[in-house]
Amino acid sequence: MITTDTMLSRIAESLFWVGRYVERADDTARILDAYLHRLLEDPWSDEDAACRSLHAILGVAVPSDQHCDMDSVLARLAFDAASPGSIEGALRAARQNALTARDVVSTEMWETLNSTWHQLAEHQRAARRTGPDAYLGLVRRRAALFFGLADSTMSRDDGWRFVVLGRSLERVDMIARLLAVRVLAAVHAPDWPTLLSASGAEEAFVRARGAGSDPGEVAAFLLLDRGFPRSVLHALSAAEECLAELGGGTPSWQRPEPARLAVGRMRTRLEYLDSAELEQLPALLSELQLACGEATRAVAERYFPYDGPIEWSHQSVTREGV
Repeated sequence: MITTDTMLSRIAESLFWVGRYVERADDTARILDAYLHRLLEDPWSDEDAACRSLHAILGVAVPSDQHCDMDSVLARLAFDAASPGSIEGALRAARQNALTARDVVSTEMWETLNSTWHQLAEHQRAARRTGPDAYLGLVRRRAALFFGLADSTMSRDDGWRFVVLGRSLERVDMIARLLAVRVLAAVHAPDWPTLLSASGAEEAFVRARGAGSDPGEVAAFLLLDRGFPRSVLHALSAAEECLAELGGGTPSWQRPEPARLAVGRMRTRLEYLDSAELEQLPALLSELQLACGEATRAVAERYFPYDGPIEWSHQSVTREGV
């Protein structure tokens, strides 16, 4: 099957998952870095509770009778190359998918992923001796470089759209997960400054809302701010635009395809959301995760209809089995 006159479905799928996996590695690195700084700044904080919160965000179950510390978190969520939910596993999967789509991604994009993958082992060894700051910083910088190169070296064709679509859906899902743990899991929840830092939104929030803003505005900012590129509304808008352009042959009178419907409904819901509805935030976050899952399945059925890479579970903050 081909998605357009020029792109094979396997290439489209690889580009979609490159976008998701690089975004996943970036988001996970940001979250781990925010939690590490939280623990360093407050040596009296509960390390076990903070680590359980990390696992809850990323959908990894931890037995209640098992002690949880940052060493075990890093081993599972950063250094496990076999798991697509860890940083190394996500970057490994991104590199493999980029290799499949080597004729479409630019040379600079490929070199960024390839060199990053080969540097991880050295940075992992250093992280075990002196701490993970340099390791996590490398991942964040290279993810930003990769997406910057995608924007500056790829034509705005279907290949670029699949990369942006994958990044956007992953970003929506991760923000929803962060907020869900803050709202639903009060015992292990991150505080609002940590959540902002984990979302890469701390400085943008202060500039937009002011240093003395009510912490309750954090959820509204991360969900609804149109100008912040990591907000849910901004990511949904980008995903909807990509889906509209990918389905450009759809007649104006015909019902949009399921993936665009799922994303468009949530984008419209947030666009015209009444502030009072934020009081029902848990239900809204659940809807967001369900919409991401529905859109991902619909994209797969429409453009690459066969079993693909592992995806996030969207029913809750747990992950499907690998």
